[in-house]
Amino acid sequence: MNQQKRIEILTRLRDANPNPTTELNFSNPFELLIAVLLSAQATDVGVNKATGPLFQVANNPADMLALGVAGVKDYIKTIGLFNTKAENVIKTCRILVEQHQGVVPEDRAALEALPGVGRKTANVVLNTAFGWPTIAVDTHIYRVSNRTKFAPGKTVEAVEQKLLKVVPAEFKVDVHHWLILHGRYTCIARKPRCGSCIIEDLCEFKDKIDI
Repeated sequence: MNQQKRIEILTRLRDANPNPTTELNFSNPFELLIAVLLSAQATDVGVNKATGPLFQVANNPADMLALGVAGVKDYIKTIGLFNTKAENVIKTCRILVEQHQGVVPEDRAALEALPGVGRKTANVVLNTAFGWPTIAVDTHIYRVSNRTKFAPGKTVEAVEQKLLKVVPAEFKVDVHHWLILHGRYTCIARKPRCGSCIIEDLCEFKDKIDI
């Protein structure tokens, strides 16, 4: 795919959704961090159902830490892998309290040092909470980037590096959200809805489906 096509794709996605954001509910960087940590192998809808009541009683590291592992489990038991996630939440909160004065650090290395937080989660927090031009590649973005040929790569890391290289600066802050929403609702895994896709004529997927 050439750069002219990429820019046209990004322009259309921006025109259709000028102010995209995550579908996870949050009101501060800490809530976002916890929501993203809980979202692995879970839907945003499922995470939001659990975090709504949870954040009402604990929306900062100290209050969350006070709940303890068992307390957190009570709120997130409807989410997959909730046992491990509850432990990681508490470990993360302890580090935030003891090493970062209860504040989510605006620093990649510090974020990735938190239990249960990998590069993707750090990218989401840096992008969505702090406005960094990072690009978190999840399964949706990996699929869209490869299927459309916008930024093909054999690994998540390869796709991320390709996107960082080819996406112009003016689109970088929002491209993560455009691509994930496109993959979630239009360029879906089994039967992409090509017939209702606003970038169908630009996409280089060979087996388009007229839905």
